[in-house]
Amino acid sequence: MIAPSYYVSLGDHRFRATDATVGPWDPRLQHGSPPAALLARAIERGLPRDDARIARVDFHFLGPVAVGELTVEAEVVRPGARVERSRARLSVAGRVAMEANAWRIAVAPGRVPAVAVSELPPAFVEEQPTPRFGDVAAFGYAESLEWRFAEGDFETPGPAAAWTRPRVPLVEGEETSPLGRLLLMVDSANGISAELPPSRYTFVPVQLSVSLLRHPCTDWVAMRARTAIDPDGVGLTRADLFDEQGAIGVATQTLFVAAR
Repeated sequence: MIAPSYYVSLGDHRFRATDATVGPWDPRLQHGSPPAALLARAIERGLPRDDARIARVDFHFLGPVAVGELTVEAEVVRPGARVERSRARLSVAGRVAMEANAWRIAVAPGRVPAVAVSELPPAFVEEQPTPRFGDVAAFGYAESLEWRFAEGDFETPGPAAAWTRPRVPLVEGEETSPLGRLLLMVDSANGISAELPPSRYTFVPVQLSVSLLRHPCTDWVAMRARTAIDPDGVGLTRADLFDEQGAIGVATQTLFVAAR
């Protein structure tokens, strides 16, 4: 059974992670996407600005994020009327395990002429059965999203494209923001485009960067991802991001790759 949310607020910037955050590598550890969305939430809610939006956010994984209690705090690092840099940190047992650095850009409707992105989104797919997750057992995070593959799947190595939407809210009792819904998907780009079997190899992101032309405006979001791996153990995943109206941005992951 899927937990009713990814996190439960405990007040005073503290949260309890549920089983919906569990990743494929260890049942005691969270997948990277839920804490990434929680860090962005801290900036969006804790440092609100109606005249600007997050156009880029860089996540750094400084250590494993255990399933349990954690603390998230945010601050403005570089104030600015046009461009602002904010930072959010996630701590477990007093140790910073993950950090987000976000750039907000001031926006004004009609300020400049629009220039469209030519990249077309994957074909939208009607309802599909719950997918198998490659050669690993089902885990909470993967089951917390509804997946519809337009290209490839979890079981076939190589590039893939998938539409997703979360089955549960990020934080219990709250509506997840459009950016949060996107981030709940993005750190799985290396998973859908895996080139190596996850039962035999680890390919863990140490860094995730997301650049957005705009935030999603539809419930479903998609990514078209591909992964390259150097034989010395460094990997790179790139994902083009979409909503149902078209392209919205790109994401990249830097991977540590090794035999398990």
